[in-house]
This record gives sequence, structure tokens and C-alpha cells, in this order.
Amino acid sequence: MKSVFAGASAFALTVALAGGAMAAEAAADTGAVEGVIVTGTRMTGLRAVDSPAPIQVLDDTSLQRVGQSDLIQAIAQNVPSFNAQAFGGDTANLTLSAKLRGLSPNHALVLINGKRRHGTSNLAVLGGPFQGGATADLNFIPLGSVDHVEVLQEGAAAQYGTDAIAGVINIIMKDQPGGGMIIASAGKYMSGGGDTPSITANVGFTPVENSYLNLTFESRYHDYSFRGDVDPRAIVTPYNTGSSSNLSRYPQLVNHPDYPYVNNITGDAEYRLHIGAYNFGYQFGGGVELYSFGTYGHKFGQAWENWRVPNLIVGRDGSIPRPLGFQPREVLIEDDYAATLGLTGEAGGWNWDLATTYGKDHVDIEVRNSFNRSLYIDTSTATTPGFSPTDFYAGSFIASQWTTQLDLRREYDIGQAGPMTLAFGGEYREDSYEIKPGDPASRYKEGSQSYPGFALTDAGKHGRHSYAVYANAALNPVEPLKLDLAARYEKFSDFGDTLVFKGTGRYDFSEMLAVRGTASTGFRAPTLAESYYSATNVSPTSAFVQLPPNSAAAALVGVNGLDAEKSRNFSVGFVAHPGHGITTTLDVYQITIKDRIVGSGSLFGSGGSVNIPAVRDAILANGNVLDPTVTMTGINIFTNGLNTRTRGAEFVLTTSSDFGDLGAVNWSLIANYNTTKVTKIAAPPPQLAGASLFDKSAIANLETASPKYRIVGGALWTIGALTVNLKESLYGPSSSYSSRTGCPLINTPATCYKTTIKAAVITDLELSYKVLDDVKVAVGANNLFNRYPDRVNAFLRDEYLRNNSNSYVTQYPTFSPFGINGGYYYGKVTYTF
Repeated sequence: MKSVFAGASAFALTVALAGGAMAAEAAADTGAVEGVIVTGTRMTGLRAVDSPAPIQVLDDTSLQRVGQSDLIQAIAQNVPSFNAQAFGGDTANLTLSAKLRGLSPNHALVLINGKRRHGTSNLAVLGGPFQGGATADLNFIPLGSVDHVEVLQEGAAAQYGTDAIAGVINIIMKDQPGGGMIIASAGKYMSGGGDTPSITANVGFTPVENSYLNLTFESRYHDYSFRGDVDPRAIVTPYNTGSSSNLSRYPQLVNHPDYPYVNNITGDAEYRLHIGAYNFGYQFGGGVELYSFGTYGHKFGQAWENWRVPNLIVGRDGSIPRPLGFQPREVLIEDDYAATLGLTGEAGGWNWDLATTYGKDHVDIEVRNSFNRSLYIDTSTATTPGFSPTDFYAGSFIASQWTTQLDLRREYDIGQAGPMTLAFGGEYREDSYEIKPGDPASRYKEGSQSYPGFALTDAGKHGRHSYAVYANAALNPVEPLKLDLAARYEKFSDFGDTLVFKGTGRYDFSEMLAVRGTASTGFRAPTLAESYYSATNVSPTSAFVQLPPNSAAAALVGVNGLDAEKSRNFSVGFVAHPGHGITTTLDVYQITIKDRIVGSGSLFGSGGSVNIPAVRDAILANGNVLDPTVTMTGINIFTNGLNTRTRGAEFVLTTSSDFGDLGAVNWSLIANYNTTKVTKIAAPPPQLAGASLFDKSAIANLETASPKYRIVGGALWTIGALTVNLKESLYGPSSSYSSRTGCPLINTPATCYKTTIKAAVITDLELSYKVLDDVKVAVGANNLFNRYPDRVNAFLRDEYLRNNSNSYVTQYPTFSPFGINGGYYYGKVTYTF
């Protein structure tokens, strides 16, 4: 551990000394700090370096210096407080997410060209630090279409919407009327799997005079990876000789093509993704501009589910339809699109912008290479085998959002050091969320194995509408002082109304030092998916019902719908230019959230260390039929049962050094420290007497499953046609709790084990060379030295092995902040025209 911190300190010292040693020739890398921003302020012409609010700007060059053509990874590798999900359970493995400042993915608002982006319909249901995520899926925005990204790292609910509690990610699309580029890349994991070829094309046009049209297309494929261990049910161990599931019972398993690795659930999903984007503008006379932009994407993805043993399904005639067992695949077929149409101009001294945006995400879920056990048995006779489809339509998720907004802005000279900017606006929004039922075979009795089809009682369509008005004033009373004040009123059709505020200030003591601070309040209504999602989540040994909080069944365990979250955000920091081309910022912050919406722990009805009669009643009331072969049943539910406090700090240092004939180096040191504490746990309702809505795993997902700190040191060396980009990332430790039978907060059993991932340094390296003026080739690696996280707690794995559990397959913690696949190596060719 000492060597880790020593290395980080040495790197920071090297950065500082290099800037000082080359003081006479140093020049700041001004691309990110000198650019004019549009996020976090209504003022015009404000540079990022002069912003009263902490904001990080990533240009397209920085975004392209990553291995994968993936916008989530491109941002995460450049912004330490933006943590990307590496692995998800069930359908969440097909829609990975990210979060800002250690909060929920739902607490960061995503904008495209300043307009709200719709969320995914694929809710992250299963436990983990990204549970509940239903925010915008950034993978449906082509990286090649992005000019730059502005990441506002503070609460901005009063400016942009009442769910911008952690911050705002504003993606600015390219609007060049000419030129373009083509990028072809390919890569794979050093340890095998994850092959990822992709091609991106971007081109700009001038269709007619006074217009621009910028188009982007991207096609990407990603193959499976596997990082699991053997499934004890397919081998002979000292502990399963008396079990009905072992190799002695199924000697034919040695003929399985992947034996003994018959269970491939732990690893990346496979997907094919085709996405396109456009950005269009036309200038009318009189300063009026018509603009439109949008995206469309189609995705086919599939993920392995747990292997089922051969004797799981035996017909009345003794037939075994799959003598080698079977491993179902969960399939996602997704179409995601959005379009904005707007007019902007000036009238009577007011700048105005009227726009409407419609976005929709449609996901069909299929289950392939599976069976419906009860259907096969029930259709068999004493002399004939039964029948079950092997492919099922399990249902659909559909989410849509239609937003219309008007923004007005005007500057007034009121005798201050700078003009006062006044802004007013209004927004109307309609949201809908729908679950469609699966086909009859997928929901017959317990349904299709691995992923039962959505029942008729799960299905339904739900909607809400809201409207908001806001006012914003930006002042410059004296030359060193900037103030920004905002208020927003918002009313929801199902959650009442709220009024939130924000105040931001900055004072420049000199050209070398400025201080800044913010105080704001926030409000977040639960997503419709959090309120109404209903399904049954299964494994070979368990079946848990995800109860919708607004249901009558939820009331049986004391949950009567969801309330809105309320937040308070405070931050203070400084901006320094000490000379020698060095720019540094430090901001410390605190975010408190009351009535935070989180997933409950596992509430057992049977098979757990604590079993609750009300849970069994709720399952029956919800109309669920569970697999009779499982040994553990229960429920999970989203609820407002917690208050949290998040404290942290963000640090940025940049400088550059000119070494003459040896080229120039841009240096950077970026760090985030973040800790979340659960400050209040609501008392359990009477129906759960002696238990709690939350367990140690649920609390750990909030407090310890994400690293408390991440430090990224970077050196970008350019010499002639050669560019070398080196990044060292230090991830702090993280941990969580797991158990085969639950980890209740009250009377926690000894079989609840803590898994810890120790601090780790990950190296990213890219070398690129301009072979021609318009052709560049690059090779690189993310996680150059193929570093893996520490393994799952050995005592927990032994518990799984002793109980012949399929969970033994998972050998690396799925909450690992740098993934479970090791190093990724890639090559890339870029043609610019």
C-alpha cells in the first residue's frame, strides 16, 4: 500500500517539477480550459477556466484516446468522479451504466446540445452499486459525432431539472459543414474474448447556403468473455458425493464441448450495435436559425445465464430432453431513437430558443436455448415425452419522453462591472413506461428457465406529465466578483410540486487565485420504472419477485409507493494559476439526500437465515408462480428507506513542458475523493417485525462498493508525427458483503462474508503516428499489465463449494471498478479529410 501512494506522490511531484523546470518555455494546454462553455451558466462567452462552477471539458481528441469507441468509457477514463459499470446482472449486463460523484446513475442529468436526453427502459434491477439505474444510455450516442463534452460537477436542479443532483453531462455534437473522418479499430482482452471490431464515419455537408449538416455512423461488435471458475454441480467434489447434481450422476458431461466450464455466466455479454446521428442547422434572415439533431440505434445483445443440470427436467416417461444440461441465453433486441427540432433567434433584445424533443427506447427480451420445466412435464405422459419451446419471447420494456421547452435570455447594463444576464424559461414533459407480457409458454406456471416471461400481472402502461418554470440571474457587481442565482418551480402529475434554488459565486483575488462556491437544493421524482417494474428474478436455486412499490402486494410488506427524493448540495473551492503554465482547481462538496430511493436487501420468504411470513403473502398477492425446485424464495423492492450524506473533493492540475527538439509534454493530475454514509435507516414496518428492509449488502452498495478515491496522472508527449499518451490510474479499495442465505442487519449470521478489492494501479498507454498528413495509426492498451481485482472472499467461495452452489462460478467481484476482464489491447486507423 505504501508503494502505491509513493508512486502516486512521485508522479505528482514530477508533474510540478517539470512545469517549473521549463518555465521559460512552458505553455498551458488550453483546449479544455480556454474553450467557451454553455453548461452551468446562462452567460455568453464564459470560458471553463473562468466558470464559477466546477466544470470539466473533454474535447474530441481526448475522447478518442481510449481503446473502445464507447462514450461511457471515454468519459470515465478522463473524469475520475464518473465511474463506469463494468458488469451487470441479468439484463443490466446488456445495458451498462455510469454514475457521477458516487451517487445513483439517476442523479446525473444527460443533455444533448443542452436538451434533455431520454432514459433507457432497461432498469438495472439486481443489487450492486448501479442498482436502479434508468438514465440515458450513452452507448446510443456515436463517439464520432461528439465535438466535446462538458461535465458540470455540482448540483444543478434549479437550472436544468430537478433530477440533476450530482451534476450534468452536456454532450455537444459536431456541426462542421465540411470535412470528416473514418476510424477503423479492433481489439480484444489479453486473457481472451471480448473481440471488438468497430468502424466510425463522420462527414459534414453544406446542403444549401447558410446551412450545415453533420452525419455520423458507427457499427460495433463485442464478443463474449468468460472469467469464471468451474460449476461444482458438473464435477465431483468432497462435498457433493451425496448430491443429485455431480459428475457421477451425469458422466456424459465430459462430452460437453466446454467441459468442465459448462457455466459461462461470468463475463461480458455479446452485442452488435449500429448507431447513427445527425446535426443540422439553417440560418434564415433576421438572425433566426432552424436546428435539428438526433440519433438512432439498433442493438442485438445476448448474455449467458446459469447452466441447468440434466435432471432438472424429466418427463413422466423418464425422458431427459437435454442430457448435457442447458445454458439459457438472455437476448435483448433494442431500438433507441431521439430527435429535437427547434428555432432560435433574437427579438426585442431577448435571445429566445424554442425546442421540442422526443425520445424512445424499445427493448424486446427473448430467452433462447431454454425450457419451461412445468410445461414439458405437464405435456408428457407415461409413454411419451413432453414438449416445451426452447426459444421464448419474455416481453418488452418501452420508455418514452417528450419535452418541449422555451428559453429566454437578455443582457442588461445596470452600471456594474459587467452586464447582468437575465434568463427565464419553461418546460413541459411527458413520460411513459410500459411492460408487455411474454408469450404464453414463457409465463406458463413458473415460466421459462433463467428468465420467466413477464406475467399479465406484471404488464401495464404508466405515464406522468410535469411542467416547470425557472428564473436565472447572472451578475458581475465588481470586476472580481461573479454571482449566479437560479430558482425553479416544477409540478408533477403524480408527486405534487417543488421549488428549488441555487446560488453560485466566484471571487478573483488576482489573476493567480480565485475562490468559488455553490449552495443548492434538489428534488428527484422516482423514474416510472422504479415505481412500476415487476418481474421474477431466478437462479437455479432461488426465485425472487421484484415487487412494484405501488402495488397492493407491496403494501403487505409495509411499502406504500415511492416518494420523491430531496437533496442539498454545498461546495467550495479555488482556481489557481501559480505560473509556469500551471492551472489547478480544488473543490470540496457535500450532498445530502433525504428519502433516497434504493433497492431493498433480499427479503426471504423461505430458505434464508431470516424468513418473513409477510413476504410469502406478498408473492401470492402479486400473482407469481415460483419454480418448485428452488430452495430459496423472497422479494426485492425499491423504497425510500434511507438518508445519505456524500462528501468529497475533486482536484485538477494541468501544465505543459516544451523540450525543444525532444517534443512537448502535456501533464495532468486529476483526482476524486468520495465517501457516502447512510445517516438514517427507516424503522422497519410492522409487517417486517424482527427484520429490516435493508441488509448489509444493500448498505455496502451505497457506502463501500465504489472506491473512495481515484487518482489519474497523465502525460501526453508529442514529438513530430509521434504521440505517446500515458495514464496511470490509482483506484482506492472497495468492498461489499455477500452470503448464500442473506446478510440481515439484525443478527447478522457468521456466513455473511466481506469481499475486499485492494487499491490498484491501472496503466493505459497509446502510441499513435501520422504516417501521412491525413492518416494516423495507433496501438494501445487499457490496463496494460493485465491487472485483475482480488478474488471473492475465500470463505464465501468455500461456502458455495460446500453447498454445491452455482455461485462458485463467480471468482472476481462484479463490483470491481476496473472490471473483471484484465487488459484490453487495440489498434486503430484514422483517416481525416
